[in-house]
Amino acid sequence: MAKVRSRAGWLCVLAAALSATHALAQGTPARPIRLIVTSAPGGPADVQGRLLVPKMTEVLGASVVVDNRASANGVVGMEIAARAAPDGLTLVIGNSGTVAINATLYKSLSYNPERDFTPITQMSTTGMIVATHPRVPGTTIQDLAAYAKTRKGGLNIAIPGSTGEAAGDALWRQLGVRMTNVHYKGSAPSERAVVAGEADVSLLTPLASAVHLKTGQMKAFGVTSAERSPVLPDVPTLIEQGISGYDIQFWSGMLAPAGTPAPVIARLHDAAVQALQTPEVRDRFRQFGLVLVGNTPAEFRDIVQRDIAKFRRIIIESGMPRL
Repeated sequence: MAKVRSRAGWLCVLAAALSATHALAQGTPARPIRLIVTSAPGGPADVQGRLLVPKMTEVLGASVVVDNRASANGVVGMEIAARAAPDGLTLVIGNSGTVAINATLYKSLSYNPERDFTPITQMSTTGMIVATHPRVPGTTIQDLAAYAKTRKGGLNIAIPGSTGEAAGDALWRQLGVRMTNVHYKGSAPSERAVVAGEADVSLLTPLASAVHLKTGQMKAFGVTSAERSPVLPDVPTLIEQGISGYDIQFWSGMLAPAGTPAPVIARLHDAAVQALQTPEVRDRFRQFGLVLVGNTPAEFRDIVQRDIAKFRRIIIESGMPRL
């Protein structure tokens, strides 16, 4: 009897999931769609997600609700999404750290970045600013390295996520300096740590650092991408400063649990891309120094696979400690 009840319960759950999936595919989901953000409110992923919510709600005919699940390197939010029902009612904003870097960074990760998710679309990409507290002397990346060498243990680095950690470790290795990584639950806490002087340095997106740079609460020593940021054109790239071949970018993208039916993915992709293409979103992304993408699920999957391999090499070559 217990086995019968157990099987009946499972069938009820399955029927409910299929019903929800059919409803979303037809444009009439029965309950709000949860959009998990793996960092604290106010960070780049959170801002991007909230900008997309109004148009996605309109297109899908259901409320889209942001659910912040901050944790070190975004592991908690990604795990929740990986274990959610594949009915299109739970989505997650992953990034180059939670998807591409964590695959190698963790010896035993609670989710598989390739197997446990279906890509919907890459939202944006951007370089990161090497930003410091104003007390750090100098103006060039070599000045920063020279100052770090005068400090026992180097400088304290506020780590907002694994992309910043990998990018930083690769940079310090090329500069021949040692630093002390201090992990925070996302970009916003890392920003506050640098502004308050609790940390010396962080690698932050233009969105996270621009206001603080303009008010003098931070200093910029370079940008990690091959091109300068359009919102911070006076900040030189690290390549320009002699860091040969250094080009690391932070990207954000929307994913669903693996097994989400193709018609549902197609509808979610359509809603996300329509949201990305609205004038307000395009303008805000540009103001934040984000390059808008909005590619297909297949194109996004190719980027995920490429960057998992790329960051695996960086992590191994830099000697970045695995967790």
